[in-house]
Amino acid sequence: MSDPRTNATPAAKTQFPITDRVREALAISQRGCDELLPESDWVQKLARSEATGVPLRIKLGLDPTAPDIHIGHTVVLNKMRQLQDLGHQVIFLIGDFTSMIGDPSGRNATRPPLTAEQIKANAETYYAQAKLVLDESKTEIRYNSEWSDPLGARGMIQLAAKYTVARMMERDDFTKRFAAQTPISVHEFLYPLMQGYDSVALKSDLELGGTDQKFNLLMGRHLQQEYGQEPQCILTMPLLEGLDGVEKMSKSKNNYVGISEPANSMFAKILSISDEQMWKWFKLLSFKSLAEIAALQGEVSAGRNPKEAKVLLAKELTARFHSAAAAEAAEADFNNRAKGGIPDEIPEVSLSGAPLGLAHVLKSAGLVASNSEGMRMIEQGGVRIDGTVVSDKGLKLEAGTVVVQVGKRKFARVSLA
Repeated sequence: MSDPRTNATPAAKTQFPITDRVREALAISQRGCDELLPESDWVQKLARSEATGVPLRIKLGLDPTAPDIHIGHTVVLNKMRQLQDLGHQVIFLIGDFTSMIGDPSGRNATRPPLTAEQIKANAETYYAQAKLVLDESKTEIRYNSEWSDPLGARGMIQLAAKYTVARMMERDDFTKRFAAQTPISVHEFLYPLMQGYDSVALKSDLELGGTDQKFNLLMGRHLQQEYGQEPQCILTMPLLEGLDGVEKMSKSKNNYVGISEPANSMFAKILSISDEQMWKWFKLLSFKSLAEIAALQGEVSAGRNPKEAKVLLAKELTARFHSAAAAEAAEADFNNRAKGGIPDEIPEVSLSGAPLGLAHVLKSAGLVASNSEGMRMIEQGGVRIDGTVVSDKGLKLEAGTVVVQVGKRKFARVSLA
């Protein structure tokens, strides 16, 4: 029988049995997802893999537009890991070529393309972070410049001939920008085409992405059919709201948890999310089964303190990206702070010119943005020196070393001379 990835006809005729393992794999695939399209095709791909023992090829493309990954990115990585655990082959695709175009998804203006140097620097750190979630033994790392660079001008023209401008303009962000008379550069049309061509080059069975990537993922299906391949299925995952519970997690909005940030900071940030938001995070980020999560949610509904559940989530995620010991230490640090204690590790600041006004010390230590904010925090009782609340705005600190605290989380050990 021909390879079903290069000839769609045999796969269309052969119906493989739907076993309990296939149904279980489907349930795992659908956990937390927004859409799985077409579901019937994915069921048959799973059934074929079960019957033949040939792993499916699961593709995720990430453009290295920034050097760090936050836990919002790991929503899709978690799904990849679940599929790896079912025995399938994951392709972690670094879009070094497509980064030079710039993904127009969700943009109301042309995205500035990155330089080759920026792309290289960012890509070097991407997989080092992603492998904290993925199983390295079942992960294939690829760069789309492998096939995009050799395509050349002739190949690019032939590729562009396989899609119409009218269909390209059906894309929501292009439609809105055109209606608003906001410029759309011709090279932006190439981005979905090149992302779709990645699926052809990799012969992918399933491509994952956020809900904002649906147009690009469907392009992969279209182009695979154009090139005589069995079309991939697509699975979109919801975008994770950040710490504010409203906006999509983003470094630019400062509502993110970076997977490489210190364990204590990660733990505290996760505990800051709302009780309602916690359950979505459990579903999308935790490796607990849905049954375990449902049981935990039932306990909270019956009266268990929701903070206890949130602590379980914070410890699980902190342990994943650091270690179990680091998660335990982060919990102890958080509890110590909550009791007014001083963390083990705080910034060290040296200042000269004692005696110095307290507000000036707070600003110089980076605990407040301005002297006026420092005065306001003192007046509101939000400043402590060596654990004691200070309310005298005119206080001057003499030479020596003190621990200064603003609010619950900001500390500095200040040495004055």
